[in-house]
Amino acid sequence: MIRQRRHALWLAALPLLVVVLALVAPMARLLGQGFWGESVTGMAVIDSGPWWQDAHLRFRVGWTLVQALATCVLCLVLGLPMAWVLARLEFRGRLWWQRALMLPFVVPTLVAALAVLSLWGPRGWLGGPLAQAGWSLVDTPWMLLLGNVFFNLCLVVRAGVDGLARVSARQLAAARTLGATPWRAFWRVEWPVAAPWLASALCLVFLYCFTGFGLALVLGGQRWATVEVEIYTLVAHELALGPAARLAVAMLALTLGVAWVYAWVERRLASSNRVAPVPRQALAGRAAWGWWALSLLTWVLLCGAPLLALLVQGVHALWWGQGAAVWADADVHLALGNTLRFTAMALGVATVLGVLHALAGQAMRRWALPALAWRASAYAPLVVSPVALAFGFLLLYPQWLASMPLLVLAYALLAYPFVAKALAGALDALPSQYAQAASSLGAGPWRVWWRVTLPLVSSALRRGVAFAAATMLGEFAVSLLLSRPEWLTMTTLIYQRLGRPGAANLDTAWVLSAGLMVLALCVFVLIEGRPRRESNHA
Repeated sequence: MIRQRRHALWLAALPLLVVVLALVAPMARLLGQGFWGESVTGMAVIDSGPWWQDAHLRFRVGWTLVQALATCVLCLVLGLPMAWVLARLEFRGRLWWQRALMLPFVVPTLVAALAVLSLWGPRGWLGGPLAQAGWSLVDTPWMLLLGNVFFNLCLVVRAGVDGLARVSARQLAAARTLGATPWRAFWRVEWPVAAPWLASALCLVFLYCFTGFGLALVLGGQRWATVEVEIYTLVAHELALGPAARLAVAMLALTLGVAWVYAWVERRLASSNRVAPVPRQALAGRAAWGWWALSLLTWVLLCGAPLLALLVQGVHALWWGQGAAVWADADVHLALGNTLRFTAMALGVATVLGVLHALAGQAMRRWALPALAWRASAYAPLVVSPVALAFGFLLLYPQWLASMPLLVLAYALLAYPFVAKALAGALDALPSQYAQAASSLGAGPWRVWWRVTLPLVSSALRRGVAFAAATMLGEFAVSLLLSRPEWLTMTTLIYQRLGRPGAANLDTAWVLSAGLMVLALCVFVLIEGRPRRESNHA
């Protein structure tokens, strides 16, 4: 027992040190700066009292909560039928459709916002005709909700597919034998099994919508901006650290609570028990074809069409607009090189941190409360406002802002939860007999990990690394606030060009956005590999 505890502490040492120095300390510095009213660059901190006494801030907090909850409801209603189709029906192209579901999630949030605008914006494929008919979505809450659904729907669908795969074929067959209709059998047998998986995904969707920055900045506008954008405005443009700190505290308390629930649900789902899954049926019958067509149309309209519209918009600006000058632009060459360089350096750090965090969680599994707290801590970088975190860096480490390691560490901090989550889930589902057998034959802990455990969880590790790489390629909030002129990245360059007048800058933004989208998707596919054909248990 003492040896296992010591082993867990050694594994947790590096991730814990990074979280304390790069997350806890900067946030504490920012909050202290706001609450104790010290000066910043010779200017007094603005103090306007508690945020709930300000009608404007109350609206921001309320709208942030409403849009996150509304997105969860929309994703559940739209994603559950799609998950059922993918889990229960066998048809040509099912594996590629399941892979394509994750494409919106791996594109950068700024690029995702432009993809939504290219379809639903005032000049978009569908937004233009709607605007001419008097149904413009500009300056309405629907634009941000469409962006949230575009980005997060895949999480609910994937969780639904995983949950439905845990339904016992025997139990479902028994229910049908006793006279239950397909609809009643779903609610009484399938839904109770899939519900915890869906709840886990909805917690993640809520966190992404509640703390999102890129989508809210571009799609929300001044009227429907969220708290994250408000914190950025208060700190960057008004130096109002007092109200910003109070908002950050309120948001942090709520998001940490949701992250704790998410970690608890994930731990409850951790099991190596296997059941005989329900075999997928051939696509036959009017009802099956109807659900398939409805699900495919939903995905194409909300997720696939925006990606295609952005790609077409970029190609049009490149060949028929003024975007061709992008190839000769020195800023583009600098931004592309920096993006690839920062991603490559941070990916190694994020992979090491994620692996150590997952292994430490496995070593702590005998202790319920510490294991749950440690699992929840992996999501802390995702629930903390990246804008507040960046300004915490500015305040706490001003002498190191010109150093490359600080920027790379910030990138890795925001990406390593994807590696930790994917690997922890694979380790939870791994039978313990394999490692025990290797240990009984004389293999040490590291040899067991390298020769037995790693090959079994390699696919999950690649998936986590792929998500981490895609996240770092499109990182926006920290890059916007910490980047120096010579550290220009693709996302900050796109944002700069969007803020400048002229058709040439807009065409350049379209070309760069489409190029960054293709780059992120290629990196994701190359790292994760080809989809494996699943066996259809009959």
